[in-house]
Amino acid sequence: MKKIFQLVFVIFIISIVTNCGVTKNKALDNNISKPYFSDDNEVYVPILKSGRKNFFKDSEPETKWVDSIYTQMTFEEKLGQLFMVAAYSNKDTMHINSIDKLIKENKIGGLIFFQGGPGRQANLTNRFQSKSKVPLFIGIDAEWGLSMRLDSTYKYPWNTTLGAVRDLKLIEEVGKNMAQEAKRIGAHFNFAPVIDINTNPKNPIIGNRSFGEDKINVTDHAVALMKGIQGQGVFCTGKHFPGHGDTALDSHYALPMVSFSKDRIEKVELYPYKRMFDEGLVSVMVAHLNIPSLEPRENYPTSVSYNVVTDLLQNELGFDGLIFTDALNMKAASKFLKPGDIDLEAFLAGNDILLFAENVPLAVQKITIAYQKGLITDDRIAKSVKKILHYKFKAGLNHYKPIETKNLSSDLNTTIKDGLQYQLYEHATTVLKNKNNILPIKNLDQKIAYVKLGDDNNSSFVSTLKKYTEVTEVSDTNLDSLEVKLKEFKTVIVGYHKSDKAWKKHDFSDTELVWLQDIAKKNTVILDAFTKPYSLSTIPNFEDFEGVVMSYQNSDISQEIGAELLFGAIEAQGKLPVSINEEFKYGLGLTTEKLNRLGFTTPENVGMSPRVLSQIDVIAKKAIDGKMAPGIQVLVARRGKVLFQKSYGYQTYEPNVKVQNSDLYDVASVTKIVSTLPNVMQLFEQGKVTLDSKLGDILPMLKGSNKQDISFKNLLSHYGGLQAWIPFYKATLNADKSPSDKYYSFNPNQGFSTQVTENLYLRNDYQDSIIKQITDSKLLEKKEYKYSDFTFILLKEFLEKTTGKTLDVLSTENFYKSLGMNNTTYNPLRKFDKSIIAPTEVDTYFRHALIKGYVHDMAAAMQGGVAGHAGIFSNAMDIAKIMQMYLQKGNYGNIQYFKPSTFDIFNTCYFCSEGNRRGLGFDKLQLGKEGPTCGCVSKSSFGHTGFTGTMAWADPETEIVYIFLSNRTFPDSNVENKLSKENIREDIQKVIQDAILDK
Repeated sequence: MKKIFQLVFVIFIISIVTNCGVTKNKALDNNISKPYFSDDNEVYVPILKSGRKNFFKDSEPETKWVDSIYTQMTFEEKLGQLFMVAAYSNKDTMHINSIDKLIKENKIGGLIFFQGGPGRQANLTNRFQSKSKVPLFIGIDAEWGLSMRLDSTYKYPWNTTLGAVRDLKLIEEVGKNMAQEAKRIGAHFNFAPVIDINTNPKNPIIGNRSFGEDKINVTDHAVALMKGIQGQGVFCTGKHFPGHGDTALDSHYALPMVSFSKDRIEKVELYPYKRMFDEGLVSVMVAHLNIPSLEPRENYPTSVSYNVVTDLLQNELGFDGLIFTDALNMKAASKFLKPGDIDLEAFLAGNDILLFAENVPLAVQKITIAYQKGLITDDRIAKSVKKILHYKFKAGLNHYKPIETKNLSSDLNTTIKDGLQYQLYEHATTVLKNKNNILPIKNLDQKIAYVKLGDDNNSSFVSTLKKYTEVTEVSDTNLDSLEVKLKEFKTVIVGYHKSDKAWKKHDFSDTELVWLQDIAKKNTVILDAFTKPYSLSTIPNFEDFEGVVMSYQNSDISQEIGAELLFGAIEAQGKLPVSINEEFKYGLGLTTEKLNRLGFTTPENVGMSPRVLSQIDVIAKKAIDGKMAPGIQVLVARRGKVLFQKSYGYQTYEPNVKVQNSDLYDVASVTKIVSTLPNVMQLFEQGKVTLDSKLGDILPMLKGSNKQDISFKNLLSHYGGLQAWIPFYKATLNADKSPSDKYYSFNPNQGFSTQVTENLYLRNDYQDSIIKQITDSKLLEKKEYKYSDFTFILLKEFLEKTTGKTLDVLSTENFYKSLGMNNTTYNPLRKFDKSIIAPTEVDTYFRHALIKGYVHDMAAAMQGGVAGHAGIFSNAMDIAKIMQMYLQKGNYGNIQYFKPSTFDIFNTCYFCSEGNRRGLGFDKLQLGKEGPTCGCVSKSSFGHTGFTGTMAWADPETEIVYIFLSNRTFPDSNVENKLSKENIREDIQKVIQDAILDK
């Protein structure tokens, strides 16, 4: 005894030391969630049958109906109820006629639909039901929704993906949606959920159809899915009894062996069934398996084993719901016995419904002969047939109604499903490694490369990555050449993209493994795998990877979510549902920091109506058809999530180049609040200027002028008496309105390097002339609100003289780099190709050229394209970032650009009582009928509009950001501004407000 105690003590000490070592190694990865495992020895003790939940309770009318139908049935009609035949909506007339014949002559009880389409299936269901004396059961394998079998239907994540989600309410919601779709196409059974515990990574048929390797996690998810499905009146079928999760063969082609003891099967494989029976599971599908511990006869399939179907399932486990065979055409069954014989054997074993019978007439004949021989009794037939009729009543088939085929497609594919999909992937995506907290990527001022591995689409991932910062796609057919290209990048994101089809191989090729290991060894690498978890098991080691993310599937939404997680728009929540290797085991899932960067979702997830928002399309079309603007970008975000982003029309009125979300627009006066103002706010916070500062003090050249006493507050409120503008360019033109060679050169040379447009350069000393003209200009005769470009032209002078840097450099360094506004710039042709820039005008009065990539505003052009009041080019996504930063009171990406109190000071209307709506630099809600907004936003809202047909607006009360960009000035800015007259921007803003569901 003493020696035993000593041995136990030594083992205990070793385990402590080992655990300490593991903890030390794992310290590299902060926020690690300790893997947890269910105890395989844990035994579930079922409750009494009388205490089981019942979704479909018996009733007296039900019993009467069943008895009435049964007593009227002939012997052949009773036997017909036992068969559920395979039907396809993508096959020819011969197939359809064969089903008609089985219904008419053999009185079959149901159909299981396979491949086809929803409309065709609905029409066939109506046809077949009309021919059946007793309404048919309709079933379908819809483990991840109808799309498992039908085209043009919605696809939910695989069970393995769902197994990573810990919020079971979301799983229940999936079930609810699946059930509604099944009901819509007239199906009564969804042959789901798969409750096999996938403990064999090489399982060729279950794999991602399972919720994972842990019996409790599998059961929790299966119960949640079942509640969602059966709660909507659709029957669930747990499969594949007694457990197909640890097999190495596919029962479609051979009979798999399960060599576990009955004790192990009781504790593991049967665990989900015991719990689900207590939770109200309606039916079970019995698998074709060879399990010697349950059926001693050699190579005897469980589906036709009395020991399994009757003794174990019904007697020991007390299950009295419907029992289906797995499809009897599968080789694991059909190789054992021929059609007819296999059906008889399955019925003798205790099954109620014979699924996918290959020869119904022969099977009926075989069962009839067995009945005549006394092998089958009337009670045995009545037990199954009456059970079937009971469930037909529960399905409402006592009052059968044909399927309404109108609007079927739209009913099956509602946008709300995308909202659920976003939530599922947000909860599922799993971080497996996060060395030195590389995730989320905080520093956007670094060179980031993306390398694609795998052979499937990656467009959503790449486009979303680029919405956060500049990410360069790098590729090469030669590994050495690729490595040379990657040397200039600090971080390399590797995306592994494999087909999102369930039956496709997801394994890395040998070449891909070599490339991946080499890239990881020589670079700082984040691997994001859009594939099933087991794919990673072929990677020899992960020592050289800084970050590893499991995104599970290669859908568009999973790719978006993956990119969001990498840049911190969401936190990591998923937990690995299966073990990949000794390092990445079941239950592993690191948490990551959530940075308050914009993410992406659907309108419903942030309390908005997609139906109402669809009116934006109508208004945009009206604007384009009415030639109010050739092209438009619209973005709407709420609660930090972009929920609507679309582009409309073309860059010009010629239908050649469609507007893309990434295209750049001249934002005109929106420049004031996305460039000049945030820099001014920082200097204000640094004490370089106060609200009471005088212009003469902050800009000495104004001392002695009539502007020296204008306060900073009045200046920014457009309340300082400044003129609206001066057409500076007119004084530099000849009599024929052509540029004077006194002021311009067609080539850059000494003294003429201020580029106004292509092949036109202004004298460098003319900048002083612009400031002098402003200095010498008269003030308004009376104190009143007057919007003036002079305010921001002067503020640019203040910023540049105070900091010693030009405004374009200031904005880039202080804001754009760290905000990820890589598509926002002055003079975009120095960085971007002209093809992605929308033109603003065909200028016939000053520059006499197509204005594309050069600022439209004449004064800004004369300042070399860099001005305080105009000059910025951007797209809706980038503008939304800085508006979100304002909405978050100076914080974005967990960087504090200025204090919340500073924002509040600038977002205050100081002269509203005097009829001036403006804040400090910000435009505000109109005080009367006329103004920049729909009049339906809050008083705390703020933003700005621009002459080229732009608008950026944010509302703290509704947490909405609205961006509208257009080139309404093209081709002629001097014609009537119909965009403004028709209130296009304002009407879209009204639609956005009307779309709010949770006011």
